[in-house]
Amino acid sequence: MKLVIDCLGGDNSPEAQIEGAVIGIRKHADLSVVLVGDEGVIKTVLEKRGVHDSRVEIVHAPGVITGNDKPTDAIRLKKDSSMIKSISLLREDESVDGMVSCGATGTLVAAATLRIPRVEGVRRPSFCPILPTMTGGIVGVCDSGANVEVTPDMLQQFAIMGSRYLEAAYRVRKPRVALLNIGVEEEKGDDLRREAYRLLKKTEGITFVGNMEARELLTGDYDLVVCDGFSGNVLCKSVEGTALELLKKIKKDIYSKKKYQMGALLMKKMFKEEKEFMNYQNYGGSVLLGSEKVIVKGHGSGDRAAMRACVDQAYRMIRNNMNPKIASSIAACLTEEEKQNQK
Repeated sequence: MKLVIDCLGGDNSPEAQIEGAVIGIRKHADLSVVLVGDEGVIKTVLEKRGVHDSRVEIVHAPGVITGNDKPTDAIRLKKDSSMIKSISLLREDESVDGMVSCGATGTLVAAATLRIPRVEGVRRPSFCPILPTMTGGIVGVCDSGANVEVTPDMLQQFAIMGSRYLEAAYRVRKPRVALLNIGVEEEKGDDLRREAYRLLKKTEGITFVGNMEARELLTGDYDLVVCDGFSGNVLCKSVEGTALELLKKIKKDIYSKKKYQMGALLMKKMFKEEKEFMNYQNYGGSVLLGSEKVIVKGHGSGDRAAMRACVDQAYRMIRNNMNPKIASSIAACLTEEEKQNQK
């Protein structure tokens, strides 16, 4: 198995990407990586870490794509950038199975959509980040930014792709799928949501459990939530922001009184565990589901632990044949007319 690692574009680049990749190959004997970035800097980091492994390749690409770059311009003009070079390797080298990047999301989605074929039958790729639940499990949100406007059959495909992803990457058996809506009743929401509900209810290969209100995301009652990319992005960022602000409030209150500080000392271990539980770095990145090759988008501020988690995500999806399973499940839901149109 071979993964391309885009080593530039993040807050902790390239050290975090290089170290995360090295941890990955040490963990998985059948994994090799291609580190894409400034060759001189990559070699210096590897030398400093004492890494001399034939499973590590380097491709020189010193250019960096930032969040300020317009995606179409970046794809066209920054061909020497680490991200575009990584996408090119993913497309042209048959030995490459997947890619990990923590660079600009807009450019990554645009480049992958334009240059990487989709899994057969998939209408649109979608992003699926993972969040922790209050029961110690995880919940995926699909879509969370790739598709602002969707149709009922796209939501159906998101449910199928997300289910196969959770099974392959996290061994979740029969993931419970919910539709994000303004109420739990079947007739709630607009025409899109009502039609999607009816479609999901009769879709084979998924375990659809009905509508879900946003406040229930972290309850542990659901494994996958499907929605349009705009709503999903707002949902994820709202939850993450609330968690961060709550932690700040607790910390501020603890230091406001001596007796609170004394109590906090007794609960120090618990606070540390809660902080670790809510640390997004431990849950890897957002996966671009529907692309023919596996693509994991890590957090821009990800450290080496986050990058290691992203490498593990990609490894498990490839090892457990996620994309072939997605293709098979999608094909089972296509109408005869849709199958003919694809031919």
